[in-house]
Amino acid sequence: MHISGPAVGRRTLAVAVAATVTCSMSLTGPDLALADGTPTPSVPVPKLNWMPCVQGKRFDCATAKVPLDYANPDGRTIELAVVKRKATGPGRRIGTLFFNPGGPGGPGTVQMPQNYEFFPREVRERFDIVSWDPRGVGNSTAVNCFASPEEAGAWMSSKPAGFPVGEKERKRWIAAFADQANRCMQRDPELLRHVSTADTARDLDQLRQAVGDAQLTYFGISYGSFLGATYANLFPGKVRAMTIDSNIDPQAWTNHASDAGPRLTTFLRMGSDRGASAILDRFLALCGSVTTDHCAFSAGSPKATRDKFDQLMKRLREHPVGPWTYAATVGDAVSGLDIVHPGWTDLAGRLQDLWQGRVPRQPTPLPPPPVPNPYTGDEQGGAVLCSDSPNPRDPGVYHALEEASALHAGDTGRFWTWAAEPCATWPAVAANRYRGPWNKQTAHPVLVVGTTHDPATPYADAQAMTRELADARLLTDHGYGHTALLNPSSCVNDYESRYFIDGALPPIGTTCLPDAPPFSAPEPTGGIATGGGGTARDTHVEVTE
Repeated sequence: MHISGPAVGRRTLAVAVAATVTCSMSLTGPDLALADGTPTPSVPVPKLNWMPCVQGKRFDCATAKVPLDYANPDGRTIELAVVKRKATGPGRRIGTLFFNPGGPGGPGTVQMPQNYEFFPREVRERFDIVSWDPRGVGNSTAVNCFASPEEAGAWMSSKPAGFPVGEKERKRWIAAFADQANRCMQRDPELLRHVSTADTARDLDQLRQAVGDAQLTYFGISYGSFLGATYANLFPGKVRAMTIDSNIDPQAWTNHASDAGPRLTTFLRMGSDRGASAILDRFLALCGSVTTDHCAFSAGSPKATRDKFDQLMKRLREHPVGPWTYAATVGDAVSGLDIVHPGWTDLAGRLQDLWQGRVPRQPTPLPPPPVPNPYTGDEQGGAVLCSDSPNPRDPGVYHALEEASALHAGDTGRFWTWAAEPCATWPAVAANRYRGPWNKQTAHPVLVVGTTHDPATPYADAQAMTRELADARLLTDHGYGHTALLNPSSCVNDYESRYFIDGALPPIGTTCLPDAPPFSAPEPTGGIATGGGGTARDTHVEVTE
């Protein structure tokens, strides 16, 4: 998921950006009635004129033009920014692997190049890897509700970091996002109605045709799993191979396709609050089980470290450390759980700095991508989320939802409840959504990857996705963090490689382990992810009946 980090200490991790807004199902427009999901015949296949993104770099860029509204293909067109890394194995290319980095709102032209080395070596050898900024995002025709970066920064400063604490902050938060919604509606109201997941799935099929592939090979992580499931049910005959990693339960996202007003938010239905709470507890327990040489925040035992965290949260409520308030720190902790190496070690260091009354140092940013670094404000992911997934429309109910979530999920429940509140005042409703069914028979089976200790998309969502799809196989990563791709397991990579290349699924009940547990230095295991060319070690795979 795209998660909003705090205004301070914000990290440029591939999976952490902004996730905030949604609309009620009661406001939905009619679904676009295309029986098999195929765009109307009059929609021309876009032409991709590949050019080096930056001279001397190995990534190529192109721009695709697609209809804003597939129901009106002769109307306005929009642009999609596309990036490609050619297959590295001479004479061994199979085709194109399309990658979506999640979000919603993840700019693929930035995040695919930044995370290219995480793809299994054999996959990089055999496939061109292509990603794109989905409509409404990044370098594509984008939702941008502000006239300048300064205006966007001023708006960001007007709201509390993380989530609101107390009545005054709740009023500021609600007013800030209502103001953002008004600005968005004034700038490009037509675009806001056409950034749904179904729209993006149709864009993806246009891109598939543009590269000349008869069927789609696809890798989607986090929200990219829901995009993959949508594509698989709009274009079931076009699925060659599809891996979806860190999944969203499609029934949770769509609120079971109900037209009634939702009682819970998207993230509460998904269980993100409970998942984050459980993984935060594991983070503190594992931290407390090692010395401060391995985890700076350790207090010598799991219980003492949990108590230390609770004390720090109470202290920050009364005495922030510079811009690091209680809510900003909780938000930072939630997003900091996504990447185990080096994310958990870095998070422990920031918590220890705060414990000692120091403002944490800014992390080292990732190297710049080989494309223009685009504006990716909160409203981009929010526009997509609001188009697809119902949330309560009354801002006044969120405080009660927060308190109810906090009873079982503690601090993380407060964060995840307010992450969806901007949807209460979002002004637009998608003209075209897909709400099911999810069990259309695909040409080939789908590989579902679920991590048992995922702080954003719980493992139960991967199990649900496997049940919902007509033909899917679950591969379990018994590890930590959000997405197996960015928390490497040579075992998972090996199975993914075999599936993408040969179509071979792992045996039913297969369980993998990560290459390195939390708070230990990652060591190469000779698997595909490390470029060693070997297979995963036997200790990294279990098959259960």
